[in-house]
Amino acid sequence: MHSIFFKNKNIKIFKYYLFLHQIIILMRIIQFREAICEAMSEEMRLDESIYLMGEEVAEYNGAYKASKGMLDEFGDKRVIDTPISELGFAGIGVGSTMTGNRPIIEFMTFNFALVGIDQIINNAAKIRQMSGGQFPCPIVFRGPTGSAGQLAATHSQAFESWYANCPGLKVIVPSNPYDAKGLLKSAIRDNDPVIFMESEQMYGDKGEVPEEEYLIPIGKAEIKVPGKDVTLVSFGKILKQAQIAVDKLKEEGIEVELIDLRTIRPLDVDAILESVKKTNRLVILEESWPFGNISTEITYQVQNQIFDYLDAPIEKINTADTPAPYSPVLLAEWLPNSEDVIKSIKKVMYK
Repeated sequence: MHSIFFKNKNIKIFKYYLFLHQIIILMRIIQFREAICEAMSEEMRLDESIYLMGEEVAEYNGAYKASKGMLDEFGDKRVIDTPISELGFAGIGVGSTMTGNRPIIEFMTFNFALVGIDQIINNAAKIRQMSGGQFPCPIVFRGPTGSAGQLAATHSQAFESWYANCPGLKVIVPSNPYDAKGLLKSAIRDNDPVIFMESEQMYGDKGEVPEEEYLIPIGKAEIKVPGKDVTLVSFGKILKQAQIAVDKLKEEGIEVELIDLRTIRPLDVDAILESVKKTNRLVILEESWPFGNISTEITYQVQNQIFDYLDAPIEKINTADTPAPYSPVLLAEWLPNSEDVIKSIKKVMYK
């Protein structure tokens, strides 16, 4: 009798600890940089053809510590420090795909990728077509994009729309650690070149990331907050300002549907259209110069496909149409913020 009692008690205790373990897994909190590191490391363990190359990725553990510990695990043949020569190591990466490798090329910032953009646009994006499909180009170019405080004009640029304009490239801009890991793993496995854009100001951000493996499909947006009054579309680190605006407007009884694009190309147009059909109003928030950007393309797609559903003109919110200033006062004016979002949302609601 006693043995049966203790046996049942032990089973209950085991189930209780198993339940706690599952909660701990679900609630694991890690930084954005750790999510990036985990994604690269997990994929490199699965496939020996994958390697990481860039400035300070090895001995220094990455300029933003996004490759911490990877040199020790994978060695200097697969985690490779380079000179300050973006054109050179971007070209090495592209060429190595033709011999069966799957490189991850890290730029310290996509501002510096301008030095190597010829390899991205004229080689990586075009190899598959120019070879008649004989050579896919499975390569990931990753690094931070956009502004990051007082870094001034040449270090505060967002080039998502530049790369998205080029056929042959996929463009991903995650806004949180969970998406960063799932999307980066998908990008590494993809057989086409992927531009994977992060942010210096997000590397320290924390979020829930499960221990078990998961993938997020490229080209699928996410509805972060459901709503019925206005559709608000954004992506990347500026999404934080969108979230602040959504929370404030909720207190006023305005229900905003917030969509995180996650992938810029291919663009999940259907997710936007379905939302606008419901809300009949659209506001787009993007950290980019206002002329010819992602917001412009979204605006065209919506008015072209579901114009009759719109109850107000589309509003798009961008940076000022100037190079980024160094002055913190001017920078605050240059960047869009939550108050700009609130004003635009009330404008399309005629309030």
